[in-house]
Amino acid sequence: MLSDQTGACILGCAGLTLTIDEKSLFTQSQPLGFILFGRNIATAPQVQALCAELRASVGWHAPILIDQEGGRVQRLLPPLGRVFLPPLEHCRRAGQQAAQAMYLRFRIIAAELQALGLDVNCAPVADIAQPETHPFLRNRCYGDTLDRVVPLARAAANGLLAGGVLPVLKHMPGHGRAQVDSHLDLPNVAASAATLQAQDFAAFAGLKDVPMAMTAHVVYDAFDLQPATISAPMLKIMRQEIGFSGLIMTDDISMQALPADVATRAALAIVAGCDVVLHCNGQIDEMRAVVAASGPLTAAARRRAELALAQRHPGDMVDISALEAQILRLTTGRAHD
Repeated sequence: MLSDQTGACILGCAGLTLTIDEKSLFTQSQPLGFILFGRNIATAPQVQALCAELRASVGWHAPILIDQEGGRVQRLLPPLGRVFLPPLEHCRRAGQQAAQAMYLRFRIIAAELQALGLDVNCAPVADIAQPETHPFLRNRCYGDTLDRVVPLARAAANGLLAGGVLPVLKHMPGHGRAQVDSHLDLPNVAASAATLQAQDFAAFAGLKDVPMAMTAHVVYDAFDLQPATISAPMLKIMRQEIGFSGLIMTDDISMQALPADVATRAALAIVAGCDVVLHCNGQIDEMRAVVAASGPLTAAARRRAELALAQRHPGDMVDISALEAQILRLTTGRAHD
């Protein structure tokens, strides 16, 4: 139920239930959606109740995001979510059957999310693994070549969409060459424009119809001195050269790769061309600042959000145990526990 008052932000919360202050902020500011982390997750009934509480605060079935890649980045742990190998290892073990394995992996994840009331997953990762890729990201990638990554990321996105969960492609226009962790520092990529366009950017161009994407907090020296999230030239590349037409959200605006305070970061991201600011840490004062700085969705952002959200659906019933058995048959080792 988007309106011209819907906020251009996605917010977190501090705990297992909403505080009075959080409810008040969400009702007044009407953020586009919400995101959950480990601090928000205890049991299935609790997560379902929190999702209902979040949606009640804004008065409609707002999207609720989570990072459930499987492997190191996995907010839902057993019994709420199955444990998978890191994607890079999983894809290597599956070999030529990796696309089918990734589809099944994310079809299972979609069913797990749907059961809890979650309907957006911050995956797939379309970054191309390089020898120098920082360890925080490397084994979250699906492969080390363009030809390998695009079909595997496509399969992952399709698995989520088949289960009614919206994928969020990340980290546009490519985080694989970064040698530092953008949660802590600002990465600079010195690769040439030609190299980036032929490899990193091309991966996202091959997935430009995915409904949502997340920016990279990375400086690409060949194009601009500002991180992509707050760089108008980089957002122009994402829209025009890569051709991405869906909703673009920032990576977490509270990560330390970005300069200044969160309000300034949020404002710069919107001015640069991001549709939505993602703020994850649940700190109420920071959320208030982000709400004020990001303002309401633009008319164009609202249209993109509506097109994306229209792709949500309950998902067909699946036999998860049968899907698990198929994954095991496709790999040379045990793919999950």
